[in-house]
Amino acid sequence: MRLLPLAVPRHRVYALTHSRDRMAVLRHAGAIPLLGDLDDPRSLARIAGLAEDVIHMVPPPGQGDRDTRTTHLIQALASGASLPQRFVYLSTTGVYGDCAGDWVDESRPTQPQTERAQRRTHAEAQLRAWAGSAGVRLSILRVPGIYAPDRLPIARLRAGTPVLEPASDPYTNHIHADDLARVTLTALTRGRPNRTYNAADHSCMRMGEYFEFVAERLGLPAPPRVPLDEARARLPATLLSFMGESRRIRNRRLREELRFVFRYPTVREGIPAGKAA
Repeated sequence: MRLLPLAVPRHRVYALTHSRDRMAVLRHAGAIPLLGDLDDPRSLARIAGLAEDVIHMVPPPGQGDRDTRTTHLIQALASGASLPQRFVYLSTTGVYGDCAGDWVDESRPTQPQTERAQRRTHAEAQLRAWAGSAGVRLSILRVPGIYAPDRLPIARLRAGTPVLEPASDPYTNHIHADDLARVTLTALTRGRPNRTYNAADHSCMRMGEYFEFVAERLGLPAPPRVPLDEARARLPATLLSFMGESRRIRNRRLREELRFVFRYPTVREGIPAGKAA
């Protein structure tokens, strides 16, 4: 919803939703809601030929290594009398896989290590092939962890979920939700054709440091530090998969090609001090 207040004053915005209950919320925010489900291709006929610009931020299905939702979206858009001119897709930095803490730019080959990241890689490949053949100007934003005052790991900190001891602690990357909304609209107007951009801020923190920083800012207990073997015994597989990937994301292309200036350059500017609600 952070994107709509920025887009509505300058654009006629259609918002696809599969929820009838959400249509009133979208309408109140200034969008024209369209009922459709990316899991049901038959419901997508109305979007064909409708818009010159498309922003795709729907996550893939929860299982498998392929993104059928993006497949259905491409098929629906391709069936129209006219095609979009510009397309922005929000992917993830997870497509790089574990980089052992190395600095990573957009030239690094993807090496997804989880089905979650494989689905994103499949979405990117589909969009590149379609956009390249159809003449659609595609920008792919590879997005790290999104945070905002209402998107902080408060429940995890209150539960005392551990983080890894410093020797095993992976690097993690972030972007404030408000900056991501601004980056998305900037890519729509300034993005080069078939171009990928790392949409990460300037933060250079390890995962445990991030949780300790959030705890300090909100007056919560710092999370306990545990060795990797203990974490494997105590934590769910999904959380362990994030702890098993370490990379530091470079954002030079975002700054130089899109001329983007962060409102919150690091999490230190983006997370105000206060008490957790």
